[in-house]
Order: sequence, then C-alpha cells, then structure tokens
Amino acid sequence: MSHPVKLYVYDLSNGLARTMSPQFLGRQIDGIWHTSVVVFNREIFYGMGIQIAAPGQSHHGQPLQILDMGETALDEEVFEEYLAEMREHYTADKYHLLDFNCNSFTSDCVGFLTGGSIPSWIKDLPSDFLSTPFGAALRPTIDSMFRRPAGLTPPAVPGQQPSPGPAASSLLQAVADRATAGAAQESGYSTPSTSTVAGAIHVSTNPASFRSLLEAHRAVVAMFTSATCGPCRMIEPVFEDLAHAKSRGRGAGKVAFAKVDLGVGMGEAVARQYGVSATPTFGFFLDGKRIHELKGVNAPELRTQVDLLLYQAFPPHPHTSLDIPSISSLSTEPILFTQVPALDTVHDKLVSFIDSTPSVQNSTVLKDDLTQTMFPWLKQRYAEKSKATATSPKVVAAFGRTVTALVAELPAASLFPLLDVWRLAILEPTIAQVTLAPLVQVLGSTDASSPRATLLTLLRLTTNGLGTSLSRSLLSDDRARAALTGVLVQTLLHPDRLVRVAAASLGFNVGAWVQKGRIARARGDDVVNGLREGEEDGEWEVELVSAVAEALANEEESEDAVHRLTATLAFLIRLSPFYQDQLVTLLGVLQVQETLKGKLAEDGQLRLKKKEIRGLVAEVAQQLCTST
Repeated sequence: MSHPVKLYVYDLSNGLARTMSPQFLGRQIDGIWHTSVVVFNREIFYGMGIQIAAPGQSHHGQPLQILDMGETALDEEVFEEYLAEMREHYTADKYHLLDFNCNSFTSDCVGFLTGGSIPSWIKDLPSDFLSTPFGAALRPTIDSMFRRPAGLTPPAVPGQQPSPGPAASSLLQAVADRATAGAAQESGYSTPSTSTVAGAIHVSTNPASFRSLLEAHRAVVAMFTSATCGPCRMIEPVFEDLAHAKSRGRGAGKVAFAKVDLGVGMGEAVARQYGVSATPTFGFFLDGKRIHELKGVNAPELRTQVDLLLYQAFPPHPHTSLDIPSISSLSTEPILFTQVPALDTVHDKLVSFIDSTPSVQNSTVLKDDLTQTMFPWLKQRYAEKSKATATSPKVVAAFGRTVTALVAELPAASLFPLLDVWRLAILEPTIAQVTLAPLVQVLGSTDASSPRATLLTLLRLTTNGLGTSLSRSLLSDDRARAALTGVLVQTLLHPDRLVRVAAASLGFNVGAWVQKGRIARARGDDVVNGLREGEEDGEWEVELVSAVAEALANEEESEDAVHRLTATLAFLIRLSPFYQDQLVTLLGVLQVQETLKGKLAEDGQLRLKKKEIRGLVAEVAQQLCTST
C-alpha cells in the first residue's frame, strides 16, 4: 500500500523577506523558506532537533503552500526506524540557518521516502542569498549566531560582527527564533543536543539527498562510515576537524563535508553507486564527479587530499606566489585629512553664505545649531591635548539636521565651509552615520565643473568618510558607490594639482578597502573591514583601473599623486578575481607598464626622487602589469 508524501512550506520571515529584500538584496526573495514533511498523518521537521506534530498544528501555523512529493511504498514502521537513526545526526546544536537546516532534513526525508527531492527554489535559497553583496556581508553574523554551546537557542545578533543594521538585525533574529523555536510545544520527539560543530557536516541517507548535495556544492568530501566500524571512530575526529576548518573562509558555502552511514536509511545504496564496500572510505567530488578515493585510516593523507581538492576547486590567485616586498609593505590604513582650519573664520563664512541665500529655510535654527552646538564641539574636540569623549546626542542631532538642510539648500559654490568642518566631524562614528545620506546627495550632484574649493573640500571629506564605519555603505550600496566613483574619476584628471592629489588620496582609500578584503579572504579569515567576495564588481574595477591609469599617464607635477595613484593601482589589481579575464588585457591596451616605466626615466618631465616611490613604481610595472 502506498502513502502520500506532502511538503509543507512556511515563510520564517512572515512576509518581511518579500517586502525588504529589494532594499537589501537588490532583487526580490519571496520568503525565507521552512519546510516539513507530512506523511502517515504526521508533520515532521527539523529545528530544535527532529520534531513531530499533527499536520498544520506546529508552532509555524498553517503552511503557505502544500506541495505533492509523490507517494512512498515504505510502511510507517520502516520510516520510524529511519527517524530513530536520524535523531543522532539532526540534533539541535547542529542547526545552521544556511548550511544545515530544516530543508536539509526534508530533502533527506523526501529522498528516502520517494527517491525525489524538494524543489530547487527552496534548496537554492541560501546560495542565492549569499550571492548578493548583502548576503555575503551577513554571512559572518549568521555564522556567529549559530556557533553556540549545545542546547542553547540562538543568541542575539552579536555586537562584535559588522552591524547589519537595525532592520536586518530584527529580521535575522526573528527568522532564527522561528527556525529553532517550539521544541516544547510539539508532540512527539525533539532531539537532545550533542557537542558538535554547528552546520559543518551534512548527513546523506539516500541517493537523492546525496545528489542534491553534489549539485549544491562545487567540492564535496564524503565519509562512508558505519556504526560498527572501529577504524571509523578513530578517523572521525580528524574528518570533523577538517570540516570545521575548511568550511570557513574561502570555502564557506562552496565546500561540503558529508557522512554517509551504510547502516542508516539507504546509505548502502549511495555507497553502491560509487563502488564503496569497506569503511571508512572517503570520496572526493569536484563539480559532481568523484576525482579521488581514499580507504582506511590515514589522517595525513586525508588532510592532503582535502587540501588538494580545495586547491583544484578554488585555486589560489597567481599573485599569492609573487615576490612583491614594496607592494606587500604598503599600509592599508586610510589616509585622513585632520588639519583643523581657522574655525571662527569658517563659521563666519558659513553664516554669511546662509544669510545671502534667501531660500534657506529655518535659517535662524540652523545658525543657532552652528554657533551654539556644532562649532563649540569642534573647538573642544580638536583643541590641543583634548581627550576624546562620547559625543552627546544633541551634537549628533545638530550635525544631522544642519548638514542635511544646508546640502539641500545652499548653492554648490557656498558649500565649501560646511564641507571643511564636516570633514572633521565625520571622523566621529555617530555623526558619520547621520550624515551618510547628505554625503551621497552632494556626491551625486557634483562634477568636475563644480568650484575648485567645493571639489577640494568634498574630496577630503569623502576620503575621511572612507576612514570610518561608512566605508562599507559608500562602497557597497550601488547608488552611493556610483556617486563616489563619478566624482573620483572626473577629479583624477582635474587641472588643479591639489585637487588631483586629494582625488588620488580618495582613490587610495578606495583601493585600500578593496585590498583589505582580498587579503583577509586569501588568508581564509572573515572579512570584517574590506570588500567581501559578494561585493566584487568587475565593471566597477575596470572603470577605476582605467581612470587611475589615465591619471598616472597625465601626472607630470606631483610626486605625491604618482605615489598614491601607483599604490591605488596595486591595490585594485593585486588578488583581483578579474585579473586574468579582464585586467591583463586592459592593462596592455592602456600601456600601463610603459607608463610606469616612463615615470622612472631620468629624462622624464617628473623625476621621482624618493627611493621607496621608485621601488613601488618599478615593482607594480614588472609584477602586476604583465600576464607572465
């Protein structure tokens, strides 16, 4: 007798994903899908262990969709035995929102019951999410939420990770709570926690679930094991340690480690597909195909083969083997413009501009903010031997209110006094946050035809902004990055030397942010400060490299500008994922190597005198601007 198998589909975000995803991800995601299997008049799902409820009576409420998964010829007793075996694998502490979740369990169950698989639009949601810049940025936060001691519910979004913002934090917390809630409410069984690494090892009990795993990950390491295998227990800790270590960094979300127990479910059928009859046996899969097999207990060889698989799947960048001491020694610390102007003079100039602009609304309030709050704070903050203290909410509010109003109402030629003091204020994180929107606004409305004083102070302000917590917002948000890039590209070629030096400084900070992220990823570290993998953009990089190369070719006055431009070029090229496919050809077409070598010529119009600058220019020309 056959029995129907249904898939209940819920949205853990309660509709918020559909509403908020265009803002955060740049495209719509209809839901954060939770699924459960309904068979034998029971709803079975995974959260705080394997849980069972009457259909539609779990804490998730009524499903949004009910999908037909076919029928099973297995009887209820066989399925009960399967669930009993699964409980030691699907424990509460192994749950991970992205890597090992309710959908991992239902895919396994459906594969066991029917030989089929759950829909790809459910299975592929984590990879779709992580493919976006915002998803990649949240990966460390999500990981830390699910690295927890056994038996504990997910903690609040941790403060030590880069902040995803209040709205995103609330959504994340709500999803995590719903995903792992309700253990006490359900009838049947929930699985006690064991001390394991959350989300590091997948479990495959049938050919369908193993096939899904291969389709979802470029690299897979599978351990074929059995409960009665003594050697398996000896090598298992090594396998688990490798799974934990290699599933992070550049392998996060791309490599999977799986256990296939020949005595659980249809594990033996999976083994037969690959001719595995003895345990332990390790299979190494690349793009769905087995490329190597290792039998027995050999920990050093297991480590070697895992590293070899990852090398083949994710080869290191060719730049990692270069001997580039000058480039490697470049500091990625941001350039900051911290010189304090004559504040009284700047104040009087700004007030006079407000008075001469009749269209400025609430001018009395704005001038009071300037006179009574903002400038006194600046004088105190930047006084000699002044100790930094927390900025009061009154000061933060005054800056946010006044900067926003004046950017909108003052003409471009009258903005430079405001930009000059804003340059100092933006170094205070709380002020930086409340003035992000007006900064993007003024960048978007400025071009090379703007007055020199406005361009110079805006470039210095934005350069300082990239030395603060605003870096990710300015270089990840499409609108902000486009506005910043537009100003940078135009001012790199400005006729005024000081404007070009300021633009080169801004370019340096952009490049340093890019380079920080790439170095962290190359080391396998979480990217706290710097461009994340999902934020890389080949077209943007080509635009920047082209602009910097042209600026270098034209620069005949300033050694400082050449130094900063060359460093920027090095940061943009080194470890770039687009180096081989796009940048090598571009660098050749633009004759960048010849340009740099020309800067070293003794008879050139600009003779580089400093040894460290000449060494950097030569190294970038020889090592980064060639395909060999």
